[in-house]
Amino acid sequence: METVGISNPLPAPTESDRPHRRATFLVVAAAVFASNLDLFIVNVAVPAMQQHFHGSSLATLSWVLNGYAIAFAALLVPVGRLADRIGHRRVFLAGLVVFTAASALCALAPAVVWLDAARVVQAAGAAALMPTSLALLLDATPPAERPGAIRAWASIGGIAAGLGPVLGGLLVEADWRWVFVANVPVGIAAVAVGARVLPGRHGREGGEGGTEDGPLPDLFGAVQLTAAIAALTVSLVKGGDWGWVSPRVLGSLLASALLTGWFLRRSARHRAPVVELPLLRVPSFAAANAAALLFTLAFAGMLLTSVLWCQQAWGYSALRTGLAIAPGPLLVPPVALGSAALVRRLGPGRLAALGTLLFAAGVGWWAAAIDIPPGYAAELLPGLLLTGLGVGLTLPALIGSAAAALPPTRFATGSAITTMARQVGTVVGVALTVSLIGTPHGPQAALDGFRRGWTVVIVASLLSCAAALLLAAAQRRTAAVE
Repeated sequence: METVGISNPLPAPTESDRPHRRATFLVVAAAVFASNLDLFIVNVAVPAMQQHFHGSSLATLSWVLNGYAIAFAALLVPVGRLADRIGHRRVFLAGLVVFTAASALCALAPAVVWLDAARVVQAAGAAALMPTSLALLLDATPPAERPGAIRAWASIGGIAAGLGPVLGGLLVEADWRWVFVANVPVGIAAVAVGARVLPGRHGREGGEGGTEDGPLPDLFGAVQLTAAIAALTVSLVKGGDWGWVSPRVLGSLLASALLTGWFLRRSARHRAPVVELPLLRVPSFAAANAAALLFTLAFAGMLLTSVLWCQQAWGYSALRTGLAIAPGPLLVPPVALGSAALVRRLGPGRLAALGTLLFAAGVGWWAAAIDIPPGYAAELLPGLLLTGLGVGLTLPALIGSAAAALPPTRFATGSAITTMARQVGTVVGVALTVSLIGTPHGPQAALDGFRRGWTVVIVASLLSCAAALLLAAAQRRTAAVE
């Protein structure tokens, strides 16, 4: 295993802890399921929101998705570091409370601006949930069983992806607000049970799993990162309207570049930076995160285009859209859980590369086959099956590789960086998709816009494949040294 110079490893759980591990997994699964389900439900609900908030364009409503993803990405690592410092259990439960309360606020939002604000609060709760959920699970799992635990954790997102479109369609048929109300009972139950069963003995030192000593996480660095991602998103979303070489777009791109440089400079000097740069010098960790960012960019574009195509081009209802999309995501859990033999045979890096190629082939099928007259079985379904297979092979391999490259004392921070990379990919993927689709006039213009979006998704998938091959090479070098 590649590590950075961090001491004080945690004691490994024993066989007698198995019942406790099961209870921990159930609570973690409920929280991760709710936060992942929210992503897929909200995608299906975007057209309904557009009808409800009269006069709101797709570009405006894209901030319901991107505002969440930006705040999520910026807060993940500071919260992950805080969890490593004061305890995974404490931060996880706090995040769960915030996420649940913000879900209720989203349901009550009277206008788009209020919905956007509530989504940012919801993202803050999710930012506390996601890295600590994996950290709690790994804290409670013996080292030999951690690859399986990671696959199980990743498969929860796949289950949510599979059920999300269908549940979203059912809920949107009643009212789009129910997509947020659905999180509330799950969150309340998880808090009640988690307060009793989650481990409180893991962390760096003593007490509940942390120590009050040491520097605080770099919150100003999180603000810098938020501003940098937001400026990039504005330039991508508005590029078509403002003109790609207009002063506003070029100014936004320049601002994003300067803020990113300032952020990296600060991260190199701060005692508790948002991105702990020495971690990125671990080759397997860096390659896995680069591949995850690019693949999630492709995945976000694929998901949004499939929802919008079904509802806007083919005139499907929200429920029919959910049912149409579900076969692809439903493939993810069994593929993720059943890929252990392939991981042993090919290695995680090469398996991820294979998954990205299958994903690109699925989207390529859409670009070549889909037309305005609906043809679900021959046009949309084959691409969904290929992309579902690709996601099931790729994401668990990349997440597992990133986690395996770090020591236990960096589980929360490391998983936060990985999830942050994926959220940045989500932001860019959604922004590019919205920009490329635009507001087409006429069926052929719509088809051309979607084909541009699918082309970008294919390119991102192939770049992710290249990064996965770099990961495979780094893993082979590490294995040779060991």
